[in-house]
Amino acid sequence: MSNLVTSKGQVTIPKRVRDALGIKAGSAVEFELRPEGEAVLVPVRGAKPAKSRFAKLRGTATVKMSTREIMALTRG
Repeated sequence: MSNLVTSKGQVTIPKRVRDALGIKAGSAVEFELRPEGEAVLVPVRGAKPAKSRFAKLRGTATVKMSTREIMALTRG
């Protein structure tokens, strides 16, 4: 099974391999270099998926202002 590497160094892991290793979107993987010159893809078990950079911004507004008041503040 061969794949092409993109200009950004990315490669698609074939579905058959992802399924066999239990790799899903957001899974952590490691690449191990063997002395024989082989590179091995290893799933990292127990690793938590990376949080979205927007995750810490999610929540509920606590400001007691109307939409009109907020828009007036943002528009100057």
